[in-house]
This record gives sequence, C-alpha cells and structure tokens, in this order.
Amino acid sequence: MNTAILNRPGELFLGSDRATAIAQGPRPFRSSAKALSFAMEQAAPVSLRGAMLRIDGQTFERNQIIGLYNQLKQASAQA
Repeated sequence: MNTAILNRPGELFLGSDRATAIAQGPRPFRSSAKALSFAMEQAAPVSLRGAMLRIDGQTFERNQIIGLYNQLKQASAQA
C-alpha cells in the first residue's frame, strides 16, 4: 500500500447513513492516518455506517476506510 496518501490532510464524515454524514459535515484532520484512527478507535460504531473519508478529491467509503485502517495497522506492526 502507498501510505503517502495517509500523510495528506483529510476530511472525515461520520453518520448513521450517508445523508446524515453529509448533513453533519466533515471533520478536518491534518493527516488522513489520524482520521482513520479516530474513525475506527474513537467514533461510535454506528457512525461508520455512513462514513466517508475525503483525501485530495478521492472519496473512500466505509469498507474502504476499514481496509485502509487494517493496512495502516499492518504497516505499523511491521515497522
């Protein structure tokens, strides 16, 4: 995985569904890696149902966020 994108700023949208996540607006993070960690470790699990992470115009949805988080953790364990 190219983890360089995770060093970029990101916007995290959380909500019980996509419409709610968009309505509540994004939470900005200086690094997308921190946004992933927040989403998976601190946010309420129900909030992940509508979760989206926007990095440099790319939008990652719930399953992609989970996959990125798992890859990030794997990379951290190997370092």
